[in-house]
Amino acid sequence: MPPAQREFFFHPDRRWRSDFAWPDHRLLVEIEGGTWLPGGGRHNRGAGFQTDCEKYLAAFELGYYLLRFTTKMVIDLSALKALERFFSALNP
Repeated sequence: MPPAQREFFFHPDRRWRSDFAWPDHRLLVEIEGGTWLPGGGRHNRGAGFQTDCEKYLAAFELGYYLLRFTTKMVIDLSALKALERFFSALNP
């Protein structure tokens, strides 16, 4: 798997960043933290969720693939396995 860029600015006009990116493959990755916080984290409360959806739609409209993972998926390595499958599909 090629190395990722961190905090990649993907939008030409907005200051939106993805947590990780492989620009040559048009792949963005977001790690959604705070999913189990009492009352929710920024990403799963009203305004934060709305802003994230706008950001994800903009990424799609710019031709990016977007993979979203929870912290648990990073810890249990299912996020890594999904990324390995993505890159394996590019080079069968």
